[in-house]
Amino acid sequence: MVCTEPAFAKLNLSLDILRRRSDGYHDMRMVMQSVTLRDAVTLTEREDGALYISNSLPFLPCDEGNIAAKAVRRFFEGTGLPFPGLSVHIQKEIPVCAGMAGGSTDGAAVLRALRRSYAPDLPWERLEEIAAPVGSDVPFCVRGGTALAEGRGEVLTELPPMPPCWIVLCKPAFSISTPELFAQVRLRRLRCRPDTAGLLRALEAGDLEGAARRLYNIFEDVLPRRYSQVFDIKSALLDLGAMASSMTGSGPTVFGVFRERTRAAEAAEALRGQYPAVFLCEPAARLV
Repeated sequence: MVCTEPAFAKLNLSLDILRRRSDGYHDMRMVMQSVTLRDAVTLTEREDGALYISNSLPFLPCDEGNIAAKAVRRFFEGTGLPFPGLSVHIQKEIPVCAGMAGGSTDGAAVLRALRRSYAPDLPWERLEEIAAPVGSDVPFCVRGGTALAEGRGEVLTELPPMPPCWIVLCKPAFSISTPELFAQVRLRRLRCRPDTAGLLRALEAGDLEGAARRLYNIFEDVLPRRYSQVFDIKSALLDLGAMASSMTGSGPTVFGVFRERTRAAEAAEALRGQYPAVFLCEPAARLV
């Protein structure tokens, strides 16, 4: 058996933090969108019964510390099926530590490929339940498309798709620690919150302008000053014609939404002279 599964990047059209939970996590309210930037995950059966992980970036873990290994183990534990022995190879295109769920989407691709190969009758809802302990973003990445994510991110409500548009992604040459940002959050002091209800109405109406006006990530309010380049990229995207711009996840990747491909491609080309990772993509449809 050999199969290859795409692993699509994730953006946060909005990100809100509602409260800190007793288990140490936070209750979130986010509108998630998958995009066409993607990794490729290839699974191959092994005769020796072992699990072997490899990837195209030498600095990423190739042992049980890789989320793909966790996804494999969780799938066979959750289904009760015997483990056949597998090699998993990840061809990376999504930047790491970028706020785009690069690891989570690889784990989700592993789960979809395993379902197709070993448990095609397994309900998708059950696969998302299996995915939840692998990582907070993994259930969304299993299904993709456009969704409201609540709880830790595992409680999903399907939304109408984002209207057709072009998206420019730009990651500066640094990463941001997610725990560091959560530690900066003081919920009572936050000045602004996303208009999630307005964003949902805009998506329901197919109103790209209305959706773009409501892009908002609450983490931007608590970014330490040393990450100010995030705001430089936002300003650059707006100057280059983006309808709106926002940081995704815990950053540092910034994205801009464009109606026309030509304008988006020109913006991407302009940014490539200044930043190491710039991509042109579109919203991706639901996978399952």
